[in-house]
Amino acid sequence: MTSQLGSFISGNAMATAPQQYELLELMVKAVEDVKRRLRKSTDALEAAGIPYAVIGGNAVAAWVETVEPSAVRTTVDVDLLLRREDFERAKLTLEAAGFIYDNILGVDLFLDDRNANPRQAVHILWAAEKVKLNDPETAPDVESVEILKNRRVLSLESLLKMKLIAYRTKDRMHMLDMIELGMIDQSWPARFQPELASRLQYLLDNPEPSH
Repeated sequence: MTSQLGSFISGNAMATAPQQYELLELMVKAVEDVKRRLRKSTDALEAAGIPYAVIGGNAVAAWVETVEPSAVRTTVDVDLLLRREDFERAKLTLEAAGFIYDNILGVDLFLDDRNANPRQAVHILWAAEKVKLNDPETAPDVESVEILKNRRVLSLESLLKMKLIAYRTKDRMHMLDMIELGMIDQSWPARFQPELASRLQYLLDNPEPSH
């Protein structure tokens, strides 16, 4: 996060000192809002005994923090993996916790309030199902987790699998961070089917500066 703050300030170098301070305060607040949203949603699901897994940027951050806290990247949303059969119970649980359910462009999500930005919500993905129809594999099950900071976080191998399936720019960036930190090495491609193994091997063979 430190490098991101530096880039954020540098990118706003033309702003006055008070303006830069205000921008920095807004960024810090946004980060704290994500952490609050993550705590609120996972605490509710834990209390209700509903299996889930933290995925996406927050899962990457949790794993990276175990190795190098200063390398943690921020994220704007909360992504959770649920079993579809648990969704109605999860929906009632999250609504009781104060979230507002919506479905936007086919994505099930939970907002802080009706005026909230959908990008800054709790997004739900389905365990053991493909996120996109043309994905080479399904997402893992919610049981493939490790407990990090009292939360069910998708295991590193399953998280990497999801990142390799999605393979967007931010996914590649996350994987390059983990490669740079030595969390993933040349032994890992053998754990995946050929298409995903090829993607990972390319990143291992072509590391780029990730910060």
